[in-house]
This record gives sequence, structure tokens and C-alpha cells, in this order.
Amino acid sequence: MDIFQYDFMIRSIIAASIVGLICPLMGMFVVLKRLSLIGDSLSHIALSGIATATIFNGNPIIGSLIASSIAAVIIDKLRVNLKEYADLSISIIMALGVGISGILMSMSNVNFDLFSFMYGSIATVTKEDVIIIIITSIIIITFIKLFFKELVYITFDEEGAKLSKIPVKFINTIFMILVAASITMTLRIVGVLLVSSLIAIPVATSLKIAKSFKSALFYSILFGEIAILSGVILSFYMDLAPGGIIVIVSVIQLIIVSVLNKFIRRVKFEI
Repeated sequence: MDIFQYDFMIRSIIAASIVGLICPLMGMFVVLKRLSLIGDSLSHIALSGIATATIFNGNPIIGSLIASSIAAVIIDKLRVNLKEYADLSISIIMALGVGISGILMSMSNVNFDLFSFMYGSIATVTKEDVIIIIITSIIIITFIKLFFKELVYITFDEEGAKLSKIPVKFINTIFMILVAASITMTLRIVGVLLVSSLIAIPVATSLKIAKSFKSALFYSILFGEIAILSGVILSFYMDLAPGGIIVIVSVIQLIIVSVLNKFIRRVKFEI
């Protein structure tokens, strides 16, 4: 229990616990909307926001939140306009993010710990980051609680939701901004390159065993918490980047659940 002797570890565990709840929660809707790669797209844009904030001596998290939120709204607009090629909107924004990030990071006056943002770092989580994460999580949970039924309806039948006079455009826009916010929350712990794994993999694992939408939400949050807390704690003792460990634990969970699920089905079939 010596990890609790360090303030940065306490901050990291608090932040990780919140992120482990929010990312799978948002990820369930993202995956079912078939926007699983949005994490990669927005994280690359977020990196350009981090670089921009660093140039002007601003807060990197605020910079990444602004950049990714703008990108999220643009993705939603492109997704609507390119219905048959909705995935192109994600590819376009991802390419733009990589390009802008490359230019900004190559500038001589940009100096920040690139590795920590790429793969996550428990030592870089500040008190200000924790406060931002807590406030953001409260906003996200409040939104989902207020519009849960509408979100489920839109997720499974967007056209039907429009005919039912649900404010689909408004809800989608706010939802995409909050997806960007959840990704920004995750950057310190998981890193830019691996953030999408915490959104998609726990959800994919939960869908293997869940029998209802709410049970899928519960399992995805459970798997997400196990993965991210394991990553943070093991990274402390093993002196490794938490992002890589989180992804490995998430994939192991998926493999174990898939194998067990297949075994149980085979046993039931034979019976």
C-alpha cells in the first residue's frame, strides 16, 4: 500500500477511477453508433490543441478540450452530410490532426513531454487536471441521466427519433462535444495513441456477455475500471507507461471473456 504515500499516485488513482467510469459509459453509445475510431481521430486533434496551448503557455488539457470539441462538432456535421461514407469524416479529421500536430511539434519553441501524452504518465497528473476531470465527469453524467432514453433511441434508430420530434441534432452535437471531453480526460492516463482502446475494448468485452443495454453498460464500466486501475497500479511498480498496460489488460479481458463465453455455449449446446 506504499503507493498511497505519494500525492501523484492518489491524484492518478482518483483520475483513473473517474476515467474508467466515463469512457466506457460514453463508449457504449459511440460503439453502437459505429464511431469506434472517433477516439483516435479526436485524440490526434487533441494533441494539436496541447501543442498550441504549450506555445501560448496555456493549460494543455484546456487546449486539447477546445481543439477536440471543435473537431467533434465538425465530425458530426460531416457524418450527416456524408451518410453513406460516414467513416470518411473520422479519417479526414484524423489526417488533419496528424498534420497540424506534426507542424506544431516541429516548431522549435514547443517543448513538452511528448512521450507522456502519447502513452500516458501517472506522474504528470496535477491537481488542476483532477478538478477538470471531476467537473467534466459531472457534466457528462448529468447529460446522460437527463437524455438517456433519447440517446438510446437515437443510437438504435436516428431516423425514427427524428420522426418522433426528438431534438436529434442538438443531442448529437452535445454528445459529440462530451465525447471529446471524455477523450481529453483520458489523455494524461492512457495517452493519445491508446485512448480509443478504453472507449471501445471494454464495450466490446461487455457485449459478449450482456443480455440487455443496461447490463452492457454495467459490464463495460466494470471492465474499464479493472483495466485502468490495473494499468495505473502496475505502471507504478513496474515503472512503465500506464497506457500500454491498460490496453494489454483490456485485450486479455476480451480474450478471457470470449473463450469462456464460447465454452459455456458449447457446454449448453451439448447438454
